Amino acid sequence: MCRWLAYIGEPLQPSTVILDAQHSLVAQSLNSPLGNETVNGDGFGFGWYPEDGGPGATPAFFHSIEPAWNDRNLRELTQAIRSPLFFSHVRAAAGPPIQQTNCHPFRHENWLFMHNGFLAGFAEVKRDLTWAVDPSLYPHLQGTTDSEVLFHLALTLGLQSDPIAGLGAAIGLVESVGRDHGIPFPMQGTVAVSDGSTLWAFRYSSEGRSRSLFHSVDVDTVRQMYPDAARLKLFGDHAHVVVSEPLNDLPGIFREVPESTVAVIDHDGYHHRPFLSADA
Repeated sequence: MCRWLAYIGEPLQPSTVILDAQHSLVAQSLNSPLGNETVNGDGFGFGWYPEDGGPGATPAFFHSIEPAWNDRNLRELTQAIRSPLFFSHVRAAAGPPIQQTNCHPFRHENWLFMHNGFLAGFAEVKRDLTWAVDPSLYPHLQGTTDSEVLFHLALTLGLQSDPIAGLGAAIGLVESVGRDHGIPFPMQGTVAVSDGSTLWAFRYSSEGRSRSLFHSVDVDTVRQMYPDAARLKLFGDHAHVVVSEPLNDLPGIFREVPESTVAVIDHDGYHHRPFLSADA
């Protein structure tokens, strides 16, 4: 459906991974070996927290319906700023129209959210799910995607106090409503969520066959494996990248996130937790 990337760590020029990596996100928008669609050219989005924003800072974002590889503004912007935490997403539209309000990431206060996947049979369940959104949040629904509805359901069900429980409750509702409508596998996808300090990356589908998701291992480990790699000097000691597919071909740098798992990444590193599984 789409490809996405999230970075957390020392402030970094976003173009380093969005544009300049061997298999950068822009390269994946043209050729995605692990994606369901080879080309993801139906718009893109870039959301970032300011370098000096501090806890609770409101992120900025830039959305465009241009293909990512064809937008000069994306290059200018990602080369001009530095950010300690940013999201970027390239879209392959599966139904909802190509418009800026349907581009990820989505924002609410200090939170960013993006999704690769779909809610199966969304046309049949859209009314039930949309009306389950809290009335105070309903006016903030600007686009027509299932992903934006999922985000606002998670906000309704406690995302801001507990992102794992909040998104889990939202997916539980999606699955319950979907199955009431005869949809056997209502949820598919990978999701990134952040409050500006921590990054949560989820991999889950009702069928147990989720979209691909990887994150980098600790930079110190990578430097030990590849001491002569000059490009590693661009990254600080706490840098981590979460991606739909690896940014390079070097073995050992990227670790696959298992099915039904959330990777929690902050300044101290990463750990995995079961998500909506028997062990959760």
